[in-house]
Amino acid sequence: MLIDYHTHHVRCGHAIGELEEYVLRGIEIGLSQIGLSDHMPLLHVDPATYYPEMAMPMDELPRYVEECLALKERYKGQIDVRVGLEGDFIEGYEAEIERIVTSYPWDYVIGSVHFLGEWDISDHRQTHHWESKDILAVYEQYYDAVKKATATGFYDIMGHVDVIKRFGYKPAPELTSDVEALENSTLLAVRKSGMAMELNASGLSKVCEEMFPSKRMVTEAFKLGIPVTIGSDAHDPLKLGEHLDKARSLLWEVGYRQLSVFKERRRSEVSFEI
Repeated sequence: MLIDYHTHHVRCGHAIGELEEYVLRGIEIGLSQIGLSDHMPLLHVDPATYYPEMAMPMDELPRYVEECLALKERYKGQIDVRVGLEGDFIEGYEAEIERIVTSYPWDYVIGSVHFLGEWDISDHRQTHHWESKDILAVYEQYYDAVKKATATGFYDIMGHVDVIKRFGYKPAPELTSDVEALENSTLLAVRKSGMAMELNASGLSKVCEEMFPSKRMVTEAFKLGIPVTIGSDAHDPLKLGEHLDKARSLLWEVGYRQLSVFKERRRSEVSFEI
């Protein structure tokens, strides 16, 4: 069974391709399920004055959902379309996030931490914020936010858990044990929450050249019994499914034999092969 649960589309401003192009591409490459999961609108910064092309405007959110639902019906029998959202966790904006998460008929919601305050740590235009920073302190702040996200109950999947490494900024080698302790405590929080974890293959195309999360973290997640799903994080229809063969191979090597899928916020497991 081939699935891809993490995709982005033209509405978010930094991807290309209409939703229907992704669905048609999914049919072309033989996906059984495609998850449409565009970014939640910005809540804590003013879209008019912040960096452009970060997320869909708030007034586009209902139209996004309507289009996803229409595509689900239109292509029934050819591909199973699952309606999702990548929902940022922003501390202090829990009420606003909960309103979005509970107001629409999602099949699943990915919980992701992109922002530390107004700094989007995943945005290539904002890497200057790393200058003069204590890198371990940034990692501590990031993983604290991830753990808080898992405790909200808002999300079904924890997305790209160690995306903080995206641009290659890592604490000094002698601090490796400190970083691993942060990662391990975060995985324990994911397990406690009952959420699934995403293996996001897009990291192979980033500066870090490693999936999110790392093989070490995936191995620990398997030992903890954390369910897992996979996503390409495609921002272009032609990137749909990219590197997911490597993601399945890594999961298989670690010991996983099932992937989590979602419908109406309920998780089930499907077998996969490599």
